[in-house]
Amino acid sequence: MIEIRRSTDRGSTRLDWLESRHSFSFGHYDDPAHMGFRALRVVNEDFIAPGRGFGLHPHRDMEILTFVLSGVLTHRDDLGSRGVIGPGAVQRMTAGTGVFHSEINASPDEVLRLLQVWIRPEARSLEPSWEERRFASEFRLVASRDGREGSLRVNADVSVYRGRVTEGETAKLSLAPDRAAWAFVSDGRVEVAGATLSAGDAVAITDEPEITLRATRDSELLLFDLAPC
Repeated sequence: MIEIRRSTDRGSTRLDWLESRHSFSFGHYDDPAHMGFRALRVVNEDFIAPGRGFGLHPHRDMEILTFVLSGVLTHRDDLGSRGVIGPGAVQRMTAGTGVFHSEINASPDEVLRLLQVWIRPEARSLEPSWEERRFASEFRLVASRDGREGSLRVNADVSVYRGRVTEGETAKLSLAPDRAAWAFVSDGRVEVAGATLSAGDAVAITDEPEITLRATRDSELLLFDLAPC
């Protein structure tokens, strides 16, 4: 089964310094039909004004991945972690028993565009931790339960793929019988199962042995392989 989530159907938050688009219910956007997909709880596309951002605030019992699409992000937290993150880098934070952090646009004149992803962990009250890693631009595994192939390790039975797919090329993923996929188009345009997806569109795929996304323009994709809940 294939279910498309169009960019224009997402919820939104608009402040003087932030435009955020929500694939799933988040904050004041309450959509009972889109509360998440398996362990995937939040996918927010954020546009943050220069020099502004999320001040110190708490999280707990969540695996949080951040993907910078353009601009530069400054991260600080009460674990003592500090990071300046640009395109190509992936940030992973295990909130666990609780962590306070801030996320600020480091540029005085450029809008920061990023994807913030929340994944429900397999266990509660884990020890909080943070790391970031830069990956090459090609489509590849960037986060997984076991940290294989040099990916970041997350405390959930999920594999996360990200990267660019050139026009005419495909990204493919075989799925075990009980697993599902969720794909998000960050940039470009792709075809999947006869449908065309543009930037901001997503697709959920269940009860299929494989997902194939063919780029009809140079594209950037985010793809999740998810276990049953």
